[in-house]
Amino acid sequence: MQKNYPIVEVLWRDAVEIGDSAWNDIDEMLEEASQPCPLVRSVGYLVYDGEAHISLIGGFHDEQAGRVEMIPKGCIEALRGLERQLDKS
Repeated sequence: MQKNYPIVEVLWRDAVEIGDSAWNDIDEMLEEASQPCPLVRSVGYLVYDGEAHISLIGGFHDEQAGRVEMIPKGCIEALRGLERQLDKS
């Protein structure tokens, strides 16, 4: 059953793995190692806010839900609530 979950925008750093499964050039890997992790922007319904992570669902339809995105709290840089605005036209 769908509840009135808040809609949020989350800015968070994602983990990344660079390189092939074979051997890689050490200078290239060391250069990549100093690069920042990608900054991701996610928007969805905040359905869970726990000690270690939050969970967003992208959408609801009747008694069904879209995918769940779980984001570790240690990766979150910003979280803000968004206002609901419905187009009545």
